[in-house]
Amino acid sequence: METHSATIAETVFKVLLIIHIAGGSTSLLLGLYMLLAKKGDQRHKLIGKVYFIAMLAAALVALPMAYLHTNYFLFIIGVFTSYMLVSGKRSLRKKQASDVDVADWLLTIVMLLFGLSFIVFGVILLIQSNMFGIVLIVFGSISLLFVYQDYTNFKGHSKLKNFWLTTHFQRMIGSYIASVTAFLVVNNTILPGYIAWLIPTVVLVPLIVRWSRKYAVQKAVSQKSAL
Repeated sequence: METHSATIAETVFKVLLIIHIAGGSTSLLLGLYMLLAKKGDQRHKLIGKVYFIAMLAAALVALPMAYLHTNYFLFIIGVFTSYMLVSGKRSLRKKQASDVDVADWLLTIVMLLFGLSFIVFGVILLIQSNMFGIVLIVFGSISLLFVYQDYTNFKGHSKLKNFWLTTHFQRMIGSYIASVTAFLVVNNTILPGYIAWLIPTVVLVPLIVRWSRKYAVQKAVSQKSAL
């Protein structure tokens, strides 16, 4: 009986792995296009939808995969990416604080709990001289920053008129960071593990900051010119 159950579990894992690889590979390529291509046109929107579906599929199947074959790497990437994708997608519907609903708050609270857990376990690992703790702390801290951004937006305290747009592309780029991280970690044979984890974040987060400022300034300028 145990052998039969193990065989079924392995079969399920292999099917999930195929979905994970297919979705991850697709989103990896489309995400690069999205970073380089013109934003906001019909092609961008169409490819964005495909990217969202492919990436979300890869992220969601990573959770049962991490359970079947205990893998904290898969679990963290799955949770982080799912939150970034769903919150980024939903942000397009929130032009004002009154558009926020219960589902948005629940999503943010769940990420808050995971972010705090990542940091706690990261500290524990560092105490045990496990450098992977750095990764947990970094991803936990980034998660909490986004949770705080959610809270600010939901309460109507954002200083940006187009906070919904900046939130959208910040989360989409964040999900792409997770995708690149997963690819690099899995295929890395040279760099120390925690370095491979952090390189995509170090390289791409400055782009999030740069484009956030760019779009915010453009919105302010357009308002002044309209006056």
